[in-house]
This record gives sequence, C-alpha cells and structure tokens, in this order.
Amino acid sequence: MAKQERALRTREKVLDAAAEEFAAQGYAKATLNDVARRTGMTKGALYGHFPSKEILAATLLAQSRVAWEEMRRARDVPGAAARAVLEELVLELARRLRSDIRLRAALRLASDLPCLARAAPDLFDDVRRHLVGLVHRAQQEDGIAPYPPDLVVELLLTSLHGTLHASQCDDRYGSAPTREAVWRLLLDALAGDRGGCRGMAGR
Repeated sequence: MAKQERALRTREKVLDAAAEEFAAQGYAKATLNDVARRTGMTKGALYGHFPSKEILAATLLAQSRVAWEEMRRARDVPGAAARAVLEELVLELARRLRSDIRLRAALRLASDLPCLARAAPDLFDDVRRHLVGLVHRAQQEDGIAPYPPDLVVELLLTSLHGTLHASQCDDRYGSAPTREAVWRLLLDALAGDRGGCRGMAGR
C-alpha cells in the first residue's frame, strides 16, 4: 500500500509539472526533460509513469474534462434558470483557469493539438456546445438578449482567454473583486441589463 501511495503521489507530481510546462511553453516546445527537471526525477523514472509526451497531454485533457463535467452537473440542475447557470459556469471557469494549472494547460493543449483534443474528446468543444445551449435556453426564458448564441459564446470564451492573460500581465486587473466586476459587466451587457454591474454598485 505504501508503495502504491508513493507511486500515486509521484504521478500527481508529474502531472502538475507537465501542466506547468504545457501551459507556459505549449505542446511543441515542452519536453519530457523539462518535466523531469521540474520533478527532480530522471527521464527514465518519468518514463515509468508516462512513456510519452502525448500520453501526458491526453491525461491532462481527460482529467480536465472530468472536472468540467462535475462543474456542469453541479450547476445545471433541473429547474435552474439558464441565465443563472450560464453566469455561474462562466464565473467558475474564469476562477478555475486562474487557480488550476491543469485546466490552463488543457486549454492550451486543446488549441495546440486539436486532433489529440478531439480524441480525448475535446474538452473545450464540449464547453462551447453546452454554453451555446445555455444561451439559447436563456433567450427562450427572456433571460438574455437575442444575440446569435454562437457569437455570444465566442465572446465569452475569447474573454476567458483575454482576462486570464491580462490579469497575469497587469496587477490592476488581477484582484478578485475587479475580475468579478469585469465579468458581471459583460454578462449583464449580454443580458441587456442596465445600470452597470449587478451587485457591484457599492464597490
């Protein structure tokens, strides 16, 4: 049992190190040597857990898909208003992309390796499809303005990419309250609300 627990801890350590490399360097530039160096392991020892870079990437994509499914199922429950579910999922994705290196790595891997991502299957293609469905439902419930759902989701996903990198580059936009206010402003604008960020007027 102790040996199995050590092996599992080492495996998780390798996945975190690989996620750091993939998120920072992309798939093409990341190497198993760099991953091994981050863990303090030899390349041979690393091969004992993951025999190829492709398997490492596929594992991260698969894990992030499970995390997304759990996130979605916890919020999109019977009877929930589609607009509320949409807001909660987008805000949670924004938070998780900042705090979860494996999810950030999966985002970059899905862009770098569309063929591998589709084989995983594609995490962010599933995110896109589900958000489009939520936008369509919210419009039917009069919870969001009648913009084309595909365009709304493209804006949301582009903003996820943009705010993540903007916050990393400029601390003025990096605080949690400011990021929350930016997302509230965008979501309220898409919903056709007036008067600025809902719930943020007193900040």
